[in-house]
Amino acid sequence: MEPTTRVSSAGRTTSTVPIPSGGRTESSAQLTHGGRNAPPSAARAGRIIAPTPRRYTELPPAHTALICVALPFLAISSREGQLTGDGLEGFYRAGRRLLSRCLLRVAGREPVAVQARMDTAERARFVATLRPVVDGGPDPDVIVERFRHADGTERITLRSSATRALRLPVEVALGTDLAELGAVAAGRPGRDLAATVHDSGLRWSSPIGHATVTADPPPLDALASAGLLRWEPELPPGGTWSVELRVRSDGSGVGQAVGYGAVRPLAGATARGDDPRVAPLLRSCIDDLHALMLRDPAYPSDLYLAAGAPWRCGLAPAEALAAARMVLPLGTRLAVGTLRALARTQLPGSGPQSGMIPGPLRDAGPHLPPSCTGTEATLLFPVLLAEARRWGLPEAEVAELLPTAERCLQWLRSAVGVAPYLADSGPGGLLRCETQAHAHRAALLGADLLDSFDRPGGVGLRQWAQALRTRFREDFWAEDRGGGRPAAARTPDGRLLPHLGSSSAHLLDTGLLGAGLTAQGLLDKVQTEQLARLLGGPALDSGWGLRSLGVREPSYNPFGHRGGAVRVQETVLAVAGLAAAGYEKEATSLLRGVVLAAEAFGYRLPEMYAGEQRYEGGDPLPHPAACRPAATAAAAGVRLLTTLVGIRPDAPAGTVTLRPMCGAPLGEIGLAGLRVAGAPFSVRVSRLGLAMVEEAADGLQLGV
Repeated sequence: MEPTTRVSSAGRTTSTVPIPSGGRTESSAQLTHGGRNAPPSAARAGRIIAPTPRRYTELPPAHTALICVALPFLAISSREGQLTGDGLEGFYRAGRRLLSRCLLRVAGREPVAVQARMDTAERARFVATLRPVVDGGPDPDVIVERFRHADGTERITLRSSATRALRLPVEVALGTDLAELGAVAAGRPGRDLAATVHDSGLRWSSPIGHATVTADPPPLDALASAGLLRWEPELPPGGTWSVELRVRSDGSGVGQAVGYGAVRPLAGATARGDDPRVAPLLRSCIDDLHALMLRDPAYPSDLYLAAGAPWRCGLAPAEALAAARMVLPLGTRLAVGTLRALARTQLPGSGPQSGMIPGPLRDAGPHLPPSCTGTEATLLFPVLLAEARRWGLPEAEVAELLPTAERCLQWLRSAVGVAPYLADSGPGGLLRCETQAHAHRAALLGADLLDSFDRPGGVGLRQWAQALRTRFREDFWAEDRGGGRPAAARTPDGRLLPHLGSSSAHLLDTGLLGAGLTAQGLLDKVQTEQLARLLGGPALDSGWGLRSLGVREPSYNPFGHRGGAVRVQETVLAVAGLAAAGYEKEATSLLRGVVLAAEAFGYRLPEMYAGEQRYEGGDPLPHPAACRPAATAAAAGVRLLTTLVGIRPDAPAGTVTLRPMCGAPLGEIGLAGLRVAGAPFSVRVSRLGLAMVEEAADGLQLGV
């Protein structure tokens, strides 16, 4: 979980601005959940709030939990399968815990848990065993299987291997506090509510809501005072018996998760190849992305991604844009939904923040003050629109969103003025290295976009970008005996903050132009080569991915979310940037590290994990407060695999260029069911690094 400070603005005096439905506060008790916060269309109606001081509440650990996600639904369980009410356990809808306890007893005893695993992003499977006859020997006679779904459905099945019929009393003890997730995380869930018998189950009521549990088949007994449902099934030899429990909030009906409609918003791409890990990695990443889908209730056709579960189930603008950009190979529907949702939040007027996309402050680690994600989101908006057009977003939809992109670019020029650099909107007014990289990319891709629609402003953006490149190469390069490094930031008085971290990878993420070309970067060739050496060196490359802070830097902490932990998104940006710049050795090492970590995490990548050095036979250490699934991590998994094949489309020109990694780090790989120019696209790269298109839109030509 990444701390942020929420502040809001009417476009006048504060240093950053909010998005009510996204971003975490520095107080970990204030969590976001899709459906409980103001939609993006309400983001302008915020009053001015000063940044809150840092207040950290210890969060219950989430790294050992099995988290079923299909927003706005969550089901959080321990590996034993019983819901005890401890910690975060329970069924949630839109951030409210509908059921906190679901304790199963068979023949008077709790079954012995033997296995727990995620089947899909929204379903977990728990297996336990039971010896109904205590003196019948050590072998279990009954298998107890529980399938738990995020939407509040649980199916319990008993399977007998006994040679005689068994009568097995089955009891399920239920309870709830109807607490908000934030209160649960802060350790203040409240007391259990009294139950009443309702229909074929139980009901709980409070001034803030109601919840019911119904059972099919109905129970033999329902005891409200004990919150107990009871059956007495008889299992013949080899027989089975099942009961299905349904947890609902009154008046809500069953409902449907946003990402699991009849038409999926992302293409169901598949991977195959010499490395058996590529198929489950892509499948799991797409599954997690669908599980994190949200929609603005006022504009239900527009979909976007929540930041992650369990802590950040609302819209975080910069991360939603970054994730949508990384999954453009799966289609442009998510990109256009995200852009439309955030366009409605753009600040109007003529003040210094006019044209910004609101966003919260984000903690930037031990050496820097919090940064403004509103700045990052504003600079990402025209970049995503420009690249979505290259991937096949129809020109009419691009034109619809172009005025918002123009206002973002006008804000950039206005914020810069006559200066060569863009100061951060957060406290301190630092000149951050990654902010300059975002601004430079936005200027070049934005200029290209404006030129394509005969809009003015492209020349001025290119001229400013050129001036920025010239000054940056001198002003942001910290010389040292090792060959130098890009400084993380520059203070207003010109002092460099030279600590080395993964944020420097943003310098390599230059963006996609037409004809299969990438935009020019801020560094010259010699500096790029030195950065590649640093990214591939032991200080940053942990063997599992890039550390967010170099191991030799002061305040390094392998669990620091921006102080040493591995962040998947920045690692994958480094892989893609290094590969595009021709530094495949360094890219390959980082790529293989992420794939190894993905395998260790069951292919559900967390947003971050510890930066401890990998050793033979070891596993990456999970971060106890990391979101898992996380939108940027799942999207980065897609970007990682598509980097191997190097797809660079230019749909307006009717071409696609392939720049695969020549060394074929994972052997032969094929990706099918991608989307380019609105049609299915499949590609295969051989063990020799040669790419071949196997399926493409009619008329799409292979670029040089």
